[in-house]
Amino acid sequence: MFWGLVASMYIGNVMLLILNLPLVPLFAQVLRAPVYVLYPVIFGLSIVGVYSVSGSAFDLALLAGFGLLGYAMRKLDYPSAPLVLGLVLGGAMERALRQSLMMSEGSLGILVSRPISALMLSFALLILLIPLVARLNAWRLRAMEEENK
Repeated sequence: MFWGLVASMYIGNVMLLILNLPLVPLFAQVLRAPVYVLYPVIFGLSIVGVYSVSGSAFDLALLAGFGLLGYAMRKLDYPSAPLVLGLVLGGAMERALRQSLMMSEGSLGILVSRPISALMLSFALLILLIPLVARLNAWRLRAMEEENK
């Protein structure tokens, strides 16, 4: 069974190589399509793909919700990479937190009992607070400039 799977991967890679090499110019031409054509095609393919996987209206609502979240993030100039990283790693991090809390019988002290973990949590908190402090500082400077006028 395992070697059959490996052989099928080799065959698939050879087929992709044979098909992709002559079709690279065609794929590059797709990128030249105007945005007003490309976005509806991507939107339609996303809807068909999500619905074909599970046939669930909830998944379509989830697609719409995350699409709106992505649109809002782009309009408000928020990066999307941290959100994707959080979605990918969130489950594993939650599992590790649950294991740590079970080992410490529910005490949060285990998260800061070692110097390295306390230092890393401090850095994470600092990274979260830097944008807030920068915005407050900019707001304060703007208020001071308006008073001086």
